[in-house]
Amino acid sequence: MTPPTPRLDIRNIVKTFHGRRVVDDVSFQVMPGQVTCLLGPSGCGKSTTLRIIAGVDMQDSGTIHIDGNLVCDTVYRIPPERRSVGLMFQDFALFPHLTVAQNVAFGLSGRKVDKRRRVEELLERVDLLNYIDDFPHQLSGGEQQRVALARALAPRPKIMLMDEPFSGLDNRLRDDIRDETLTLLKEEGAAVLLVTHEPDEAMRMADEIALMRRGRIVQQGAPYNIYNAPVDRAAAAFFSDINVIRGKVRNLLTDTPFGEFLTPAMPDGSEVDIIIRPQHVKIDFDRNGRGPSPTPEDGVPARAVVERARFMGSESLVEFRMDYDGSVLKATVPAVFLPKRGTPMWLMIRRDRCFVFPAAGHERAA
Repeated sequence: MTPPTPRLDIRNIVKTFHGRRVVDDVSFQVMPGQVTCLLGPSGCGKSTTLRIIAGVDMQDSGTIHIDGNLVCDTVYRIPPERRSVGLMFQDFALFPHLTVAQNVAFGLSGRKVDKRRRVEELLERVDLLNYIDDFPHQLSGGEQQRVALARALAPRPKIMLMDEPFSGLDNRLRDDIRDETLTLLKEEGAAVLLVTHEPDEAMRMADEIALMRRGRIVQQGAPYNIYNAPVDRAAAAFFSDINVIRGKVRNLLTDTPFGEFLTPAMPDGSEVDIIIRPQHVKIDFDRNGRGPSPTPEDGVPARAVVERARFMGSESLVEFRMDYDGSVLKATVPAVFLPKRGTPMWLMIRRDRCFVFPAAGHERAA
């Protein structure tokens, strides 16, 4: 059986500015109806990659294919307006002198009655049909974002490129707008490439995440896999707070406050970082100085005292000072848990939730 053709196929894209590779051998695919997120810190090459796909910038090497057809290499280049690509940016870029209807219809061609029908259809789907004759300045930020979405979808693009489209919205509005946008994009069937630096946004919207760092894609996969099997310490830390327990490998084992960890893949004598997220640290009260019994899952308990506890809204964050070496470990607990500073407790860590990497500064360069 012939595998389906990717809607968007990026192969070995390279872009250099002032002698620095800002996009470094980037390759990925987006299937029809799929939402892929380019995720990474500011300056990692996400937006430049998007601009190259849109045709605004030209790559130094590599190719772009849409539905199996070459769109751009270093010689051949289809102009941006003929690529069947929709664009959405964080500033919405609406024309202030045009009405909502005129903004949405801007990229449409054909008969006037057909254009009007498409405009009304999209505005009804984003719940803005009653604002069809208003101007952008009369709308809220969320309403302007929905107009920008309708305008981008009006020509029925094969690919929707979105560059931080929700960053200008307040937090309470953002989640609703993202969900509405995702629903409409799925209904239209466009392949979506979303650029963001916010892990929560990527996890919420994407079918697949491509994690970028210094111009390269360092890991790609479904959100669940990226989160639960990070490729390195930096990838783990990008998605949440982490605790780092450093140790040295001796005879395939690494000694920690929580007992010995089996680290067979690491060279003897090397330093390793054992990573555990705060939500996977278990807490038990100190009962007469005796900790809970060790279990195969949680390993050896380690004694610590509370340094600070804060309520964060849906959970509490507690920081502990470890008796073992004076290091600080963080734990999160659902709801309200605010023990006093100096309270002794026992901590345990889920060994199946730990990641082991070469110690920071000792890993090979990505």
